[in-house]
Amino acid sequence: MLPDEFLAPYATHSAGGAGRRFEETAHASRSQFQRDRDRIIHSSAFRRLEYKTQVFLNHEGDLFRTRLTHSLEVAQVGRSLARNLRLNEDLVEAISLAHDLGHTPFGHVGQDVLNECMQDHGGFEHNLQSLRVVDELEEHYGAYNGLNLMFETREGILKHCSLNNAKLLGPVALRFIERTQPSLEAQLTNLADEIAYNSHDIDDGLRSGLITIEQLEQVEFFARLWHDVQRTFPGLSGRRAIYETLRRLITALADDLIVTSSALIADAAPKNLDDVRAAPPLIRFSDPMRKDATELKRFLRENLYRHYKVNRMRVKASRIVRELYAAFMAEPVLLPPDYQDKSGDVGKQARKIADYIAGMTDRYAIREHRRLFSLDEL
Repeated sequence: MLPDEFLAPYATHSAGGAGRRFEETAHASRSQFQRDRDRIIHSSAFRRLEYKTQVFLNHEGDLFRTRLTHSLEVAQVGRSLARNLRLNEDLVEAISLAHDLGHTPFGHVGQDVLNECMQDHGGFEHNLQSLRVVDELEEHYGAYNGLNLMFETREGILKHCSLNNAKLLGPVALRFIERTQPSLEAQLTNLADEIAYNSHDIDDGLRSGLITIEQLEQVEFFARLWHDVQRTFPGLSGRRAIYETLRRLITALADDLIVTSSALIADAAPKNLDDVRAAPPLIRFSDPMRKDATELKRFLRENLYRHYKVNRMRVKASRIVRELYAAFMAEPVLLPPDYQDKSGDVGKQARKIADYIAGMTDRYAIREHRRLFSLDEL
């Protein structure tokens, strides 16, 4: 960690943060954002990420990424980038580890179905749910709900937000109303997320056999890196060749981001965080690299995320989430007591059901569905 005195003036300094919702005495040996990171790691929602889908269901293989390992990889990439740009590594790490805490079981399909189910009750979006987890749902402290994280960490978690939701959330979502930017640390974490999932989804896709090297060679960006490995290590094949290529892919994306962002920051010359907020986005890939990354994402979307075997999982998962929601709405007494709303407000009951389902792991959702719908389960 770079102490505040070694950070760039436009970085987010722990001592100058906007504070917590509930005032706390500063810790003698840990910075504010180190404390946030530690609270996130010790949260129940963070542990549950181990059994939540990235692309493949958790039980489909021990070596595929989960939301937990994905979050760790985002944090690793993010810290390296932050150090090179003299930004606050601890804030980047905290945002990285928390950004998927609100994700549903079964990846994006779970979110999409839950959003459909909740259309009459405010909808559902995993970024908003991640903020809800750290602000309200975690139960660790006697004095307040949630983890009482720093404003800058909460702001970084809230990556997307509609104007209507922003008006309800208050200061943490003000930038969506005023059309300003978050901290450079939040901007950086967003792209560290992209670097991580582009590389590890290729790895998992190849490991699963759903995509092949021959298909990937049709992507110019990947082909350049793959052929460089072949020239450097003639005859190299298998996992070694794949890892060598993915190392180059991560390095290419990271180096481009550092060079491009450094130039943008130098041109904008922000003197502090207020200047960063008023400037256009300053953490970016170059235009050629953005084109390469977009081509790679398009390939993964068309050939991996929409593969018929993945689609089969999506259909099963969507049925589980939809049927769980319908059953709980029809008969709230099926819910654990903490998730039964006693006020008679249908909207509040629906939100509690969304909280319950979103908090499930893949295997818990499957088990809960069997409990409700299988006569063999008691």
